[in-house]
Amino acid sequence: MLTDYHVHLRTDDHDASVEDHHTEANAERYRDVASERGIEELGVSEHIYRFREALEVWQHPFWERYAHDDMGEYVEFVHTRTDLKLGIEADFVPGAEDRLANLLDRHELDYVVGSVHFLRDGAVDMDDYSVWDSGRGVEEVWRRYFETIGESAASGLFDIIAHPDLVKYWGPPGPSGGRPLPEGDLRFYYEIAVEGIADSGAAVELSTAGLRKPVGEMYPAPAFLEMCLEARVPIALSSDAHRPEDVGAGYEQALELLDRLGVGELCVFEGRQRRMEPIGAGG
Repeated sequence: MLTDYHVHLRTDDHDASVEDHHTEANAERYRDVASERGIEELGVSEHIYRFREALEVWQHPFWERYAHDDMGEYVEFVHTRTDLKLGIEADFVPGAEDRLANLLDRHELDYVVGSVHFLRDGAVDMDDYSVWDSGRGVEEVWRRYFETIGESAASGLFDIIAHPDLVKYWGPPGPSGGRPLPEGDLRFYYEIAVEGIADSGAAVELSTAGLRKPVGEMYPAPAFLEMCLEARVPIALSSDAHRPEDVGAGYEQALELLDRLGVGELCVFEGRQRRMEPIGAGG
């Protein structure tokens, strides 16, 4: 079985409306590409900051700009008008764990994808609100990022830890931009996160999205993934698609890596319960 659980039915554009994207026809476009690529388990996990209820959790200016939709309507649409598994991508906000738990518990979800895009108010993967303009050193940013990944897993809020080394999003410095990398063995930073993930029982996501970003490589790095496997962390496979054509994109590379590392099973979710299924393309 192949999965793609980290899928968004709309682009990141501020004006990507529910009316245009949360439709049966659009969901079917995603399903068609998944079927062509042998992906049997397809799930949607819209960003939580798209929903007004998210402002109960955090009132960051970025969230306030996007929080226009009703989460209950999203849940009803996926449950009643599509055959997709229902998830949500929820940012981890330290100190807001109870508020986020209360919001998630209101809805019947198949899984929750946890992500870290912000360190306090600074974003690791956006020019707006960029943490890289905060004056913090690269070592401090990387250390705090992976500490927060570990804390997000330890919170018990999430079934899947998404793109767990997103801090590398911009890639190393070069003619087209990039951000500095810490000196030395990066496993020093990965270890901070892997301990929290392993203790939590959450799965870690192998995401092909990084192949389409400035860094040009999957999340997480092979060394991070190896450390997770040594800690017996289960693996979920996703593309983080925001367009139908990106569903399952880059899976050839992902499957080659999983095969090389001896991974033979992927996580499958239903009603926030996980089971493991052998890797293999569906018919």
